Amino acid sequence: MNILITGAARGIGLELVKQYRDLNNNVIGTYREKSPSKGNWLKLDVTHKGSLDHLVETLSVTSIDTLICNAGVFLDRGLTLETGIELELWESSFAVNTFGVFHTIQRLIPNLKLSKNPKIAIIASKMGSSNISAGNSYVYRSSKAAVINIGRNLAIDLKPKGISVGIYHPGWVQTDMGGMSADITTEQSSAGLIQQIEKLNLGTTGEFKTWDGESIPF
Repeated sequence: MNILITGAARGIGLELVKQYRDLNNNVIGTYREKSPSKGNWLKLDVTHKGSLDHLVETLSVTSIDTLICNAGVFLDRGLTLETGIELELWESSFAVNTFGVFHTIQRLIPNLKLSKNPKIAIIASKMGSSNISAGNSYVYRSSKAAVINIGRNLAIDLKPKGISVGIYHPGWVQTDMGGMSADITTEQSSAGLIQQIEKLNLGTTGEFKTWDGESIPF
């Protein structure tokens, strides 16, 4: 299978690349600043139209069986109402976590339609669930809530085209974003995500699940 993973230069994205390659898939990972030394990599800034243009031009008529939108940021970590949250954080966060996901998917629909069983996986977060509120992290939570909504609506619009859409919470993972005190490793999270994406089909399109298969309220 041909698999494209955005934000794949480190953390969960990089581990997904490794595990999918170990399963004998053709994997294209994207990076924003510096690519790992081995494998098939393409530079991509999901917030930049020119970068997306170049990606689409490079891929040309390459079919994509699975598109995993993993690129994301958590810029308001530790900020509170008292410390203040600058407008730039909202703009930058939504540019990556929300608009970047939508535009990447939109531009690659022609490539997905070339596959016999195309799938889109959006790596979101249960922090974006409106039914799970714990205060603070307003920017991150809002951007993830928005992309969950986008994923749900894309599932409806893309189902007639034969494209399945799944939305997934990777868990609290030991990465630069999650910290080393997090619950699970990138290996555990990625293995679980791959299993969930494998099960995704047109009958389950629009699902919002954890890395280990638990359904999450929207």
